Amino acid sequence: MRSFHLARLLLIAFLVLITAGISSAQVEFAISFGPPPLPIYEQPPLPAEGYIWVPGYWAFDYDYDDYYWVPGTWVLAPEPGYLWTPGYWAWNGDRFFFNEGYWGPRVGFYGGIPYGFGYPGEGYEGGRWEGERFFYNRAVNNVNVTDIHNVYNTTVVENTTVNRISYVGGEGGITARPTPQDEIAARDRHVPPVAAQTQHRQAARGNPQLRASVNRGKPPVAATPRPGAFNEHGVVAARQAGGAYHPAPSRANNEPRGGSASRPDVPRPPAHAVDVQPHQRPAPPNTGNAQLDQKYQQQQEKLYAKQQQEHQKLAQQQERDHQHMQQEQARQANQARQQEMEQRHQQQTQHMEQRHTAQQQHMQQRQQPPSHGQPPPNHEEPRPH
Repeated sequence: MRSFHLARLLLIAFLVLITAGISSAQVEFAISFGPPPLPIYEQPPLPAEGYIWVPGYWAFDYDYDDYYWVPGTWVLAPEPGYLWTPGYWAWNGDRFFFNEGYWGPRVGFYGGIPYGFGYPGEGYEGGRWEGERFFYNRAVNNVNVTDIHNVYNTTVVENTTVNRISYVGGEGGITARPTPQDEIAARDRHVPPVAAQTQHRQAARGNPQLRASVNRGKPPVAATPRPGAFNEHGVVAARQAGGAYHPAPSRANNEPRGGSASRPDVPRPPAHAVDVQPHQRPAPPNTGNAQLDQKYQQQQEKLYAKQQQEHQKLAQQQERDHQHMQQEQARQANQARQQEMEQRHQQQTQHMEQRHTAQQQHMQQRQQPPSHGQPPPNHEEPRPH
């Protein structure tokens, strides 16, 4: 019996290592119930050249014991030549684990999840890098060819209309295994989600309408034109849920970190000192001994004053922490916007220089001296009389 349990534990550990190793990403969550199906939605138009589509996915919030939708969005690649490998949920025999996505020179294993828009479940068919420029496949991307000319058209077979499953392994999950190409991609140099993606995810986590228990698998913001642009023109709502929504089962036994404290039928403990009601002054002692009662009352008053002081001190410290966090978040958001702007400026400059070089070469070709026996450009032959 002990050998059986040991073998089972070793198998689970092996599956976790394989899942995490192939994605080369951090496993952030371990959940006992799976995410909802992927909602059905349209892709917003490409905002500008150089952006790459990052599909939406279900993340998990331990504070609410609930999944929430992180909308799909267009993101500037951290550097030319890099592509996005989406994150994915995987069942390891005991829990669902989330493997974070990453940037790299090749698209690796993402669980066989058919995210669509060029992510059919294996590899990426939405575009390709050609030098410093990214070329978009019009067959799977919403591109305005009036503004964007670096496009091509290649048909991609995607079964997103049939399969909206959002996890691999387990009952009802997708059956997929890493290919040799995925294993090569796992050994590449990887870059974690850029700051704009992190801010985007945090904004989604703070939006109650994106929780699965509220939208029942049909988020009102399914995709955005840029990271964090939840209220801007071009935001897309889900057309419909990807399948039946099943609420989270009861967590009475063997609860993960969210636990019963996050269930609506159990009161949540106060999270901050300002949420705690002030302590009532203790009733005067009445032992029948006036001298002893006076001594006890002095001790009670001293303890009451000390506790009040500690309460006030902690509340002030937590308020400073919140202010510092808000300043840090604003700084990070500004850095993300500045990074995005600088990348856009760099790409604009490179494209301008490429265009200028091509124009100069064309001009030089036109102004080359004519070869022997050939008239110069725009030279009219004498007409016969």
